[in-house]
Order: sequence, then C-alpha cells, then structure tokens
Amino acid sequence: MLSSLALSAVPLLLAGLQAVTVGAVPTISAVGSKFFFENGTQYYLKGVAYQLTPSDPLIDTAQCKRDIVRMSELGANAIRVYHVDPTADHEGCMTAFADAGIYLFVDLDTFTTQIEQTSPHWNETQFDRFKEVLDEFQQFKNTAGVFVGNEVLTTANGSHAAPYVLAAARDIKAYRDQKGYRDIPVGYSAADIADLRPMLQNYLACSKNESERLDFYSLNAYEWCGESSYSVSGYDMLQKNATDYPIPIFFSETGCNTPAPRTFDDQASIFGSKMSGTWSGAIIYEWIEETNNYGLISYGPSVSAATNTIVEDGYTRQGTPTPVSPDFSNLKSHWATLSPTGVVLSNYKKETASISAAECPAYTSGGWAVDPSSSLPTLGQTYSENESGSTATASGKGSTASGTSASSTKNAASTIGAHGSSAPAHLLTISVLLSAGVGAVAFWL
Repeated sequence: MLSSLALSAVPLLLAGLQAVTVGAVPTISAVGSKFFFENGTQYYLKGVAYQLTPSDPLIDTAQCKRDIVRMSELGANAIRVYHVDPTADHEGCMTAFADAGIYLFVDLDTFTTQIEQTSPHWNETQFDRFKEVLDEFQQFKNTAGVFVGNEVLTTANGSHAAPYVLAAARDIKAYRDQKGYRDIPVGYSAADIADLRPMLQNYLACSKNESERLDFYSLNAYEWCGESSYSVSGYDMLQKNATDYPIPIFFSETGCNTPAPRTFDDQASIFGSKMSGTWSGAIIYEWIEETNNYGLISYGPSVSAATNTIVEDGYTRQGTPTPVSPDFSNLKSHWATLSPTGVVLSNYKKETASISAAECPAYTSGGWAVDPSSSLPTLGQTYSENESGSTATASGKGSTASGTSASSTKNAASTIGAHGSSAPAHLLTISVLLSAGVGAVAFWL
C-alpha cells in the first residue's frame, strides 16, 4: 500500500508531468522577416480564426479537444482568438493545442479597450487590459504572438490612429521585457484598405528604434474570389509591397466566400514559390459556421431561439464539429500539398546580417497624415486634430475606447456580418459609405 506521503506526492507528480507536456512544444520567435522554431526551422502559419464563444473559446477543454481532432485533420497549426477572459483557467485547452502542435495568436483588446480610429487614445485602462492578457498567456509555450489591434484603421483618412497602435506595441513590448517574459512577438492585424497600402505597414516597421516598431504585421484580405488568379486578385501587388519587408508578414484573415463554394485557391500562391519567400502563411476566417457563411465547421442546424448557454445568435457553439462541405475538404486538400521548407535560421542570419527598417512614409496633405519625425503618443494621451495629428492631450486612466457594437460571438471578431460577399460586412459597409461620400462610419454594424 502507498504511504500517505507517496499519495500526497501524486498531484505534484501529475502536475509535473503536465508541465513537461506543455513544455515539450517548441516556442516560436520572430527573427528578421520570418518566424522560426527553436530548432531553427522556419514556421509558416496554417491557421483558423477560432472564436467559438463570445468571451473566451479557450476554457472548455473537452470542446477544445473535440475541435482539435478536426483541426489536425484539416492541417492547421495555428488559431487566432479575438477575445479571452484573462482571469479564466486556460491550461486545459492550451495544453491540448500544444500537444497537437497548434499555436495561438491572441488579441489583447476588448470592445471597450480597443484603439479606435475616430478619436484614438492610449491610456492606462487599455494598457492594464493588454497586460492582463499577456500575463495569462505568456506562460504557454504555444503562444506564438499577440495583436495590439485589429482593423483600427478602416478608412483612407484614418492614418492619425497609426501612432496609437504603435504606442500600444511599444508599451506592451517594454512590459514584456520588464517582466522577463520570453520575446513573444507583438503585432497588428490590418484591414485591407488600398489607400493605406503600403504606408501603414511601412510606418509600423520603420522606426530606427526597434522598441518602437512591430514584431510582425498581418493583413485581413478577401481579394481572391472565385476563379481568380495571382494578378487578377491583386496578390501580385500585395507581394510587391511586402518584398524586403523587415518583419514577418502574413494573412491574419482570408478566405473569400463569394461565389460559393470556397475554393481557397489563393493558398497555392501564399505557400508557393510566388509568396512563401516573403509571407509567413495565412489564417482562414473562420472555424464556426454562422449567418455570414464563412464557417468551416458546424455544430448542427441553426436554432430559431437561444434555449441554453451553448446557443448564440441561433447557432450551437458546442458539440461534435461537422465539416462544412465542400469548403473544409477544399482547404484540407490545398494544405496537404503545400509545405514550404523556408530557410534555416543559421543560414538566414548569415544572409541578412543587417536587416534595415522599412522606409517611413512621408507626410502627405490629404493622404498619409503622419509626420514620421513626430514622437509617439505617451500613455494617457488622446488624439487632437492639429496638422499632422502629432498633437495629443492627456486623457487619464478612466477613458476607454468606445463606439463599437457587435453581436454576441464572432462578432467578437471584428470581421463579422451576415452577407454572402467576398469580404465581411463591416468592410463592405465602409466601402459603400465611402463611395457615397460619407466620411465617418460606425465600425461594427
């Protein structure tokens, strides 16, 4: 019979075994323009946007495990989660994802702490929330990156908000380093606004001070639709703009859904010879099927009314994941044949001994309205419209971003809406309003 001392040691032993399991997955770091595993091989994202529930999809371990089986079948090695509860227990789900070799890219903000375009500000309330999420997820080796913003800039005249995105990145990187956390990459997910290309991506990576530029940049793009091509879709221009970009760049949302079915033919270009030397992969939007018809997985037919806690907006959020046909199979088939090897870190360092920052975009009246020589906002500042937008005023701790509304769940993600078009509804609405001469729009409809 085991002694009481031996029995009391069992929980510690099990915890130790679990820690070993979690620690077995190699971490990912950003070096130059690429992501690398600890062993020096290059990492390419094959990801899915995963916001199963409004507040946090990473607390139901049993559901995570059910979904992981299908994700592994799909060939996914990453998930993007838009909203989490930093006070919840995430060890079960994160361990299960780690065991499957699936990494997390997580947004740090919420609907009330996000940086907004109309009246951008960066204050302690926002910063505190960002820190809480980082504090929680830095402990997991399969946390591959964090976003300080998602589609903050959504119009051609929104460039004045860019310094606030960069200020958030600067401060969260400084906090990461101060706490002694590993160098989890800090980045931004941009809306695909043609009038901001390539100025926004270059601005966010152009500072001579590495602490004041992103660790990675990503794009939510829905340009390749139906029987398109590398040139017709505009991917050739995306590639041109990203050539020699000094930090990793990838698609943080993609997957046009009109016309149906979704073919995901763009994946061959992203992971093929045309783009894989520059781009680090793609995250497909999205995992769960909802009214927007972007889902790869369904948990059953739509429900007319929410009858219990696992139903949101008429869609079941729990249970056995069933692939949406033929979309799931189409993506699975592409990913199965696309496995770029990339470069080895040791060779890459020799080839790029000195990686230069991007060239800062010049201030243009009526266009890119950011003076590259202006200092970034400090904590507690709010934008004040004055010339290039470099003037800011103190706003204090209590002010938080506002003016956003969304339906309960993946509207937890910024790109949501019932439509049936190539891009999520908020992008389409903005485009229509701009063409009608409307200068300001609500972001989430």
